[in-house]
Amino acid sequence: MKLRVGLVGLGDQWKTRHRPALMALADRFEVRAVCCEVAERSRQVAEEFGAIALDGFRAMMERDDVDAVLVLSPDWYGPLPILAACEAGKGVYSSAALDVSEHQAADIRRRIEDSGVAFMAELPRRHAPATIRLKELIATRLGPPRLLFCHERMPMEGQSNSLRRGDYCPLAMRHLMELADWCRYLVNDDPSSVISAIHEQHDQHTDLFYQMVSLEFPALKVDADHPMAGCKPQAQLSVGHYIPERWTDALSFKRPASVQLCCERGMAFIDLPSNLVWFDDAGQHTESLETERAVGEQMLDRFYRAVTSLIRKTTDPQDAYRAMKIVSSANESAKTGQRIEIDYHSD
Repeated sequence: MKLRVGLVGLGDQWKTRHRPALMALADRFEVRAVCCEVAERSRQVAEEFGAIALDGFRAMMERDDVDAVLVLSPDWYGPLPILAACEAGKGVYSSAALDVSEHQAADIRRRIEDSGVAFMAELPRRHAPATIRLKELIATRLGPPRLLFCHERMPMEGQSNSLRRGDYCPLAMRHLMELADWCRYLVNDDPSSVISAIHEQHDQHTDLFYQMVSLEFPALKVDADHPMAGCKPQAQLSVGHYIPERWTDALSFKRPASVQLCCERGMAFIDLPSNLVWFDDAGQHTESLETERAVGEQMLDRFYRAVTSLIRKTTDPQDAYRAMKIVSSANESAKTGQRIEIDYHSD
């Protein structure tokens, strides 16, 4: 069975992630309509996939030959395509689920739950081959995480390119939300509190920015006699753009691992998307997972199964919303200088 889809927006990941994934999964997806802000680009992509180019996303929602929509860029229309898809009863895959305001995110979550449509927020770090393997190791060899360290380092010019993201989610904030969600996923719990600090400087050409976030999770759910009883995992996240892009050597010099974990029975280091090095009592283990299915294919395949399955997963809107709440609380902490208890039920 092929899932007939419409494309809304063609963002900065179209050439490297979404187009290759759709081509590789041509036996499961059939692109029937394309709509993006640049009409000529819509026409070119529609011609490539044998689809029709449309002037607006609402016309796409009314088409009987479109079963689901892939919202691949926030562009200028924000959350409106997601809400329109809910009204039309069409499944939604969204790479723009974090590119909205907190109020809009709460509304999207309610509308998705009320409509009953399949929904998937694009959270690529969860579906990287190295992450999937690391989750297996946590369950079997390494044990639950105690400490996590994540850092994202970007060139300043990349952050100042306003065309890459919507109005509500600068690129640095998007990375921070994805890191927060990644830690939630690895710990398998929601952080209970956060403390954060920001170093920020603006001028007319570039934005020099750095934010550190420390998350504390609830005590691990283990037996009272377990060695880690009472242990509260902690995660330290940071994202910054402080190296000019012209200094490419400095940008890549001794780049830290995407994530470093200290677990009950060992340690692990991930370089996304497919490199994993882990240590236990037996020594060092190096795994390269480059032959695994690409991240874009992993995510679209999961969306396909969510739409075509009779059992609908309802956690994806919650994942995006909770990542946004964590970062919102972190920003509040940075302003007040105090640790903030995260309230996930305030809306």
